[in-house]
Amino acid sequence: MTIPLSILDLAHIGDGGIAASLAASVELAQKAEGWDYRRIWYAEHHNMPSIASSATSVLIAHVAAHTSTIRLGAGGIMLPNHSPLQIAEQFGTLETLHPGRIDLGLGRAPGSDQNTMRALRRDPSAADTFPQDVQELQAYFAGQTRIPGVNAYPGKDTHVPLYILGSSLFGARLAAALGLPYSFASHFAPQALEDAVRIYRREFQPSDALAGPYVIAGVNAIVADTQEEADALFLTAKRRRVASMVGRGQTFTDDEMDLLLDSPAGQQVLSMMRYSAVGTPAVAREYLEAFAAKAGADELIVATQVTDRAAWIRSFELLAHAMHP
Repeated sequence: MTIPLSILDLAHIGDGGIAASLAASVELAQKAEGWDYRRIWYAEHHNMPSIASSATSVLIAHVAAHTSTIRLGAGGIMLPNHSPLQIAEQFGTLETLHPGRIDLGLGRAPGSDQNTMRALRRDPSAADTFPQDVQELQAYFAGQTRIPGVNAYPGKDTHVPLYILGSSLFGARLAAALGLPYSFASHFAPQALEDAVRIYRREFQPSDALAGPYVIAGVNAIVADTQEEADALFLTAKRRRVASMVGRGQTFTDDEMDLLLDSPAGQQVLSMMRYSAVGTPAVAREYLEAFAAKAGADELIVATQVTDRAAWIRSFELLAHAMHP
């Protein structure tokens, strides 16, 4: 059986600015419908000049209005930034407008730095109540509110499917206890992947939402017509990542970025990209099949760290044809 393949659209802001980024997300989604991708998710990030998905539910609504079949969702909403009622209303509205197409992945990280957390009016202790907030949100969608006299309109009885996102054992245990599908962020936090999946499968409790465990694993992929082109795109992606995270956004020459890559801090950043399929379609397929087996994944969600628009879309096209010929 061919493993289902999905997309994590990072909504990268490149040449052309934010408008071009959002237009590219629509273009990718329209094409992905014909390439047999199962879903596309967008992540909530704030105060990041390279990412255009901060208003995640608004972006989902825009893409959904320009597509017809592919599932769309948040991968994820950082629930401690919001009240469960507000998210139930937003995603209940999306589900009402686009029935059967909306997913809601939930994370407990801030998706930002300390100053941005303050600008969001986020309580630093909000993550402590994440399990209770998930259950409150779940109850709104099921029409079984936990707060007497308070319901989500829209939202009530929409049964929007929830996914727990994580990069540690905490999320694995919570997803197992609640009987929800689990998505591991191994595309940027690979360290605990195998332990988290093992714990999730061992501790899973069947629920009304899910009879058995279901794992989605994140993975990077850069696919091109030749190995040389894929390697060049990957090198550019690595340089950009290390310049952003280690060089604090300064401008560097290629030689300077390569020195950063070779530094201990650079190597730490590169370790985040451990799970990356880079190469021709055949090479990528072999890598992803092995990765899925290693991760114990029921589905893969792919991020493509390419900023050139044409190469970005081409990578997803080649990958789809390789995995689902």
